[in-house]
Amino acid sequence: MPALRITGMLVVACLVSPGLAAANDGAVSLPQTMQAAAIDRAGGPEVITLHTLPVPKPAADEVVIAVDTAGVAIWDAHLRRHPQSITHSAFPLVLGTDGAGTVAAMGAKVKRFKVGDQVYSYSWDNPHGGFYAEYVAVPAERVGHIPQGLSLRQAGAIATTGLTAIQGIDDALHLKAGDTLIIHGASGGVGTLALQFAKLRGAKVLATASGEDGLAFVKGLGADAAVDGRHGDIAAAAHAFAPQGVDAVLALAGGETLERCLDAVRPGGHVAFPYGVEPEPRSRPGLPIIRYNAIPGIEEFQRLNRAIEAAKLKVPIEAEFPLAQADKAQERVEGGHILGKITLRIR
Repeated sequence: MPALRITGMLVVACLVSPGLAAANDGAVSLPQTMQAAAIDRAGGPEVITLHTLPVPKPAADEVVIAVDTAGVAIWDAHLRRHPQSITHSAFPLVLGTDGAGTVAAMGAKVKRFKVGDQVYSYSWDNPHGGFYAEYVAVPAERVGHIPQGLSLRQAGAIATTGLTAIQGIDDALHLKAGDTLIIHGASGGVGTLALQFAKLRGAKVLATASGEDGLAFVKGLGADAAVDGRHGDIAAAAHAFAPQGVDAVLALAGGETLERCLDAVRPGGHVAFPYGVEPEPRSRPGLPIIRYNAIPGIEEFQRLNRAIEAAKLKVPIEAEFPLAQADKAQERVEGGHILGKITLRIR
């Protein structure tokens, strides 16, 4: 989950890189223009409209991706309402921090990919523009090959959420076999993946979700126990799950219900949450609270791929919208109670 406070990202650039010609030898020429969902001012979902924009050209260390599927997330809506929170906020501003597609062109220094490779990418600070577009140019180090077992549609939903989930489980909480974990907000885009990665590491998971449909959903993904995070008795559920207290909490939603989850942590336990969770968990004596941010990189994508393949990851996608309905997709995200992820189908 990207940091909503971090600056930097998202405006289409059309400068031709000196390394492009050599990189495109033997490749199909890129079109000059593309369709993109962009904003010309801050506001509600209605400010997102289709634009015809220049296809971005890669610098020497960048890859151009012909986008098949883009993820839609609450941080996209935040940027739509607060474009001033990023550095590269000139209009028209193309939204979207992640997606999947095929490599269409490369800069001269890029060696890990070839034209036609299926890839996925998370790039928050991306001056060329976002993923709500037919093409996006991103630094090659922020791109990973799609792992075995995933389609472009599935991979397009999980670059940001997958990195957030695996880095929370492994790097922030250091979960190991036999640990007990509460995932608060387990039915969302990050939570559905974190649940599966925690089970892959051998942890026992108490998942919070809302509604009977949410509880059944997280149990179907492997949760050992589940409790309604809005109306259930979290204290009783946590005590039944781990009478001596849970080892860790991964907080993917804030508020008073999160504080009740923290009450269930044993002495010496840990709490982690990604940037963007609000309100943030309140500090408590003797309870380390770790705030972290998803980091894209070559090794990070390789580790994520190994976990995806080992877990035989399920990627729940609740709804898919065409590019021309990016406004409707963001309306759905802001409506809440999403079981899995919302995506844009670009092609």
